[in-house]
Amino acid sequence: MSAVVWEQGGVGEAQDAGRLPLAAGEGARAVAFGAQGPVPLATFLAHVRGVAAMLPDAPCALNLCEDRYRFLVAFCAVALRGQTTLLPPSRTRGAIDDVRARHPDSYCVGDRGDCGCEAGAPASGAMPPHYLRLPEALPLAFGDDLPTLAADAVVAIGFTSGSTGVPTANAKTWGSFHASTAQNLAALADLHGGATLPVVATVPPQHMYGMEMSVLLPLLGNVAVHDARPFFPEDIAAALRDAPAPALLVTTPVHLRTLVESGVALPPLAAIATATAPLPQALAAQAEARFGCEVRELFGSTETCIFARRRTACETAWTPFAGVRLQPVPDGTLVTAPHLPEPRMLADIVELDADGHFVLRGRQADMIEIAGKRASLADLTRRLLAIEGVRDGVICQATTADAYGVRRIAAVVVADPALDDATLLAALRESTDPVFLPRRLRRVDALPRNETGKLPRAALDALLGDAVA
Repeated sequence: MSAVVWEQGGVGEAQDAGRLPLAAGEGARAVAFGAQGPVPLATFLAHVRGVAAMLPDAPCALNLCEDRYRFLVAFCAVALRGQTTLLPPSRTRGAIDDVRARHPDSYCVGDRGDCGCEAGAPASGAMPPHYLRLPEALPLAFGDDLPTLAADAVVAIGFTSGSTGVPTANAKTWGSFHASTAQNLAALADLHGGATLPVVATVPPQHMYGMEMSVLLPLLGNVAVHDARPFFPEDIAAALRDAPAPALLVTTPVHLRTLVESGVALPPLAAIATATAPLPQALAAQAEARFGCEVRELFGSTETCIFARRRTACETAWTPFAGVRLQPVPDGTLVTAPHLPEPRMLADIVELDADGHFVLRGRQADMIEIAGKRASLADLTRRLLAIEGVRDGVICQATTADAYGVRRIAAVVVADPALDDATLLAALRESTDPVFLPRRLRRVDALPRNETGKLPRAALDALLGDAVA
């Protein structure tokens, strides 16, 4: 193991004018770990240099690696070549093809023969054009210097999930990633003190939440990430047992509910972090009681990155990170933060208190009006999910009006068989104005959520057979 120690500034501090380190810490500190043990930073950087030397010349690359360590290596190798990593909103073949159509001069890098695609993936040998599969044994190229990148280098372009329409592109510079990661590290500092914090993540690194919590944290902080992306509760427990100390579990509300209901025993945890969808307060409390640790819900977006947190089991208001300011405007909220080059618009409507904390009041596009009354679809969905026996669900509104000129409300529900439709609607009626009760109720075995728990609009449209707002 290398004993190299690099002298450098902290996260967010340039080594020289306009440049920032690719990674932080001593050469011996662990960047990743798994069943085979830890990977020191010096070895990781040797892999980065080795892979960078084998990459083709192109402005952009889609990183489709399933193995999180290989994703880390490929991401840094692409950046070291002066290229930009494209982060597709999902790894379906359609999403990959859409991103490549926007960037026709890009190539794909992955670690599987089938390119790691999800449903609809091509068979082995039918990969997307210009697909580079990383070798089983990653090449090594050692060096004594700590690589740096220009602070204004665009190292990633993340695409929104498409839950409210067509995915949009958001460019991220290395300087903005350094600044946002410094905020995330400060928000987690109480979990591990001066020791290395192990992280096990169920979310894909291609998603901005996964990028922030399982790629940038181990690069720029005293954090080591598990190389896998466990899915089933037993796999999550096994990954947590690989950690040398209580780990931070980075997950989503959908995964957290499955864990709570599974009965699987987990080793001691430092904490649980969750994002990508609203976390019901009851579920947060159940998880804290079940696993004996704090559940921290994080708030952000592809456009803004993470900028606020709350302990949902006992808090309703969000606490913005240091230096973050929110300004309510008619169409949403402007977010100003140290890592953002300019204020960014959020579609969320917030209510601020005197101390700068905020609560969410829905989205402008989420607000509906029927018979002169207004309601939020997100709030109606929360009431649906609070009904005992409802495991998952969503309430939406048709985009086309009926013969009376009304855009009717529909609900898609995953519920226990013992909960019949009449009982479900009666329970919903107790907390909901009758004009907002769903006129159409469809039961399904599972909602068409993507791998981060979001509901892509096109998938919901297809399920209902009618466009929804």
